[in-house]
Amino acid sequence: MALSVRLSARLLGLTLSLLLLACQSPSSALRTPPPRALQAQSVSTDAESTGVPHSGGSLSGDFRLHAQVRSSHLKYARDVLVWLPPGYAQNPTQRYGVLYVHDGNNLFDRRTTFGGVEWQLDERAGQLMRDGKITPTIVVGIYNSPGRMEEYTWYPDTVDGKTFGGEGQSYADFVVKELKPLIDRQYRTQPDKAHTGIMGSSLGGLISFYTARAYPEVFGQVGMLSPSVWWKNEQATRDIAGFPQDVKVWVDMGTREGRNPDAMLQTAKNFVQGLEQTGFQHFQNLAFHVEEGADHSEAAWAARVGRPLQFFYGN
Repeated sequence: MALSVRLSARLLGLTLSLLLLACQSPSSALRTPPPRALQAQSVSTDAESTGVPHSGGSLSGDFRLHAQVRSSHLKYARDVLVWLPPGYAQNPTQRYGVLYVHDGNNLFDRRTTFGGVEWQLDERAGQLMRDGKITPTIVVGIYNSPGRMEEYTWYPDTVDGKTFGGEGQSYADFVVKELKPLIDRQYRTQPDKAHTGIMGSSLGGLISFYTARAYPEVFGQVGMLSPSVWWKNEQATRDIAGFPQDVKVWVDMGTREGRNPDAMLQTAKNFVQGLEQTGFQHFQNLAFHVEEGADHSEAAWAARVGRPLQFFYGN
């Protein structure tokens, strides 16, 4: 039975290859980024509390854009968009935790998303914070690049007859050694592990797990929405043995993901069971949510992104 499930999951992985490629911003795949200094420019919206659109987009709140950030570890530069929580400017002595989120082009602004659908992370997080349901937190959206499948995977894998992946260590090094120091230097952060999280969907969920595993002293919260734990015959589940236990982990999956939803869901269940076997406990440092009827899409993640935020930062 276990072998059957693994084979089904593997076939599912093959059918998802085009979707994984499509998750990256169409515009990012068409340009070779020019070098830029790591300078932030304000792209604040007209009104933080009401979510007035900015220049035809759908940004809501106070943003800072770090355009085309280059890395000594990666081939491609990428934009980094920083969302500052309500009250950041009005409380100059307060320091904030930081949540790093992959596929940043899909989080805030429909102009940069795949398919014109965004997570509405700024609106959803902002409302939860204004309602006092979660602690005010800075969100750093790290745009993906044309090398998304390479950067978001720890090991190479063969998908539809082609080999992809394996640059995850370099991407993790970029996030921890280059981007995090930049954010901690330019913003009023709480830089310790307890106040630093990492999150993503699909392959973004997979690389969140591996980045936290590679740097166990850095991240205290790990969010995995519809994670691609099927990659390389569910290698991530076997790699749980080296994962730190003093973190909070969110895992979720919809019941209509991919062409073989049952197999897709089973890979997530296998992963969660692996966490349980190493000592993770539900409602303490582990949450597993199954979303009935949800598919593998930005709209599905937008509908439930508030759940991991409340698990990590709920008051």
